[in-house]
Amino acid sequence: MTTLFVSDLHLDPVRPHIVAGFREFLREQAAHADALYILGDLFEYWVGDDDPQPAASEVADGLSALAATGVPIFFLRGNRDFLLRDVYATRCGMRILPDPCVIDLYGQPVLLLHGDTLCSDDVAYQAFRAQSREPAWQEAMLAQPLPARIALAQQARMQSIEHQRAVRPDATAQAAGREDITDVSTATVAATFARYGVATMIHGHTHRPAMHTLDVAGQPRRRVVLGDWYEHGSVLRADTDGFSLTAL
Repeated sequence: MTTLFVSDLHLDPVRPHIVAGFREFLREQAAHADALYILGDLFEYWVGDDDPQPAASEVADGLSALAATGVPIFFLRGNRDFLLRDVYATRCGMRILPDPCVIDLYGQPVLLLHGDTLCSDDVAYQAFRAQSREPAWQEAMLAQPLPARIALAQQARMQSIEHQRAVRPDATAQAAGREDITDVSTATVAATFARYGVATMIHGHTHRPAMHTLDVAGQPRRRVVLGDWYEHGSVLRADTDGFSLTAL
């Protein structure tokens, strides 16, 4: 049997083929898994469990059908869907896990996280993240009328795009050695491994799928990065023999 991990699907009505592809993935692949873990950014944006967007209903139907077969589904909130709460999770039949968390994966402790906390060099984003995770900020946001929340989410998406353009180095800057602050900080990765005492971590967020082997304090460590679903699905398959990171 196999445990499946996905992240950064960014499901949105403007990309119906990705929504359809995810539902096919649930029917054809996840139905045969030991468990499915979704490590954040399931949706392009989430303004509350009362949002009637069609993609949310389609996804809930697909996930609840999978859960009904006995496959457990686990979800970590991402930077796009951190307002997703128990009402929608229950509708989907999935359990919300804290970010980060350690799970037992075939006898080995593995750290799961969305991955945005590892991008600690992006100071502006980390400041917003800290603010937006405050319960009072979230309650104030959810208290606003739905149209106002949708407008704020769309504005935040545009600001995020502009921020990404501003901080990502172009080819000239990369050649000169300028770092991309939207990627993980190596120091923060090492500190996170040390804090949780695990040999493996799995995350998404950066949209740079890879399996990294590194040395932390003289010990081998593995960092698995899931890819996004803007063009196709990125899936990590884990079993007793190891990991396989592939595109659908």
